[in-house]
Amino acid sequence: MSVREFVVLGTASQVPTRHRNHNGYVLLWDGEGIMFDPGEGTQRQMLRAGVAAHDLNRICVTHFHGDHSLGLAGVIQRINLDRVPHTVTAHYPAGGRRFFDRLRYATAYRETVELVEEPVSGVAMRLVDGPAYTLDARRLSHPVESYGYRLVEPDGRRMLPERLAEHGIAGPDVGRIQREGALGGVSLEDVSELRRGQRFAFVMDTRLCDGVHALAEGCDMLVIESTFTDEDEGLAKEHGHLTAGQAARVAREAGVRHLVLTHFSQRYHDASVFERQARAAGYEGELTIARDLMRVPVPKRDQGR
Repeated sequence: MSVREFVVLGTASQVPTRHRNHNGYVLLWDGEGIMFDPGEGTQRQMLRAGVAAHDLNRICVTHFHGDHSLGLAGVIQRINLDRVPHTVTAHYPAGGRRFFDRLRYATAYRETVELVEEPVSGVAMRLVDGPAYTLDARRLSHPVESYGYRLVEPDGRRMLPERLAEHGIAGPDVGRIQREGALGGVSLEDVSELRRGQRFAFVMDTRLCDGVHALAEGCDMLVIESTFTDEDEGLAKEHGHLTAGQAARVAREAGVRHLVLTHFSQRYHDASVFERQARAAGYEGELTIARDLMRVPVPKRDQGR
């Protein structure tokens, strides 16, 4: 059975608190694991959350500020210590290669795992174009080079038992019509309907920009920063961040099904304000105010999707 869920390792912004570790997130997707933005303490948070180094196939860094990347050294060393049996691929802003190199080789250790670097550059870039999913990156608006990531499952077909029965198609012939697209004058479209692939986006430190909207469009789950409340919108813009209301309006306009807000400034002690402001902005879908160590299932497909 496939598992698609988002594991939250840390939810703080620049300064961690007693209850919020620095950033760290893992998307589990049908046997693969994509880590996003390993900040300080990520290795320990993985242990607490039940995420092993063997679970990781990719590491995606949005930008090289410490709360999003200082844990990278420990994660890479743990991958090698545990002798992960598969290749691990790292995506990060190409302009920050020197930071990645410093973190990768911060101390001495024995390299036992192939770590492939695939830096991101330009306004938009296709990182993975495979049969299971595509992974894209989009440039965001932050004081340092920053990217968001978007995973999209290809569209498929959902077989309709009643139509198969109408046309007398059963047993091995079901697989045959799926492979060949037609059987005895019956097309695949006659006995199935479109099943839209699921979509996930991860958006960290940024002002509102075209990249934010492109990443969020039509997502089943959008994980997005909301560092500030709406009262501090001026500060958010100055420092290259979003408010809860801005993030929620993006999600509403993009048709997001499940919105996950995270990356909260330490100045706010009551997280319920982010939920209130997101709802006040008109977002009516499923809403999660992220907490450390929570697991959030990717929404199941709607019928006809």
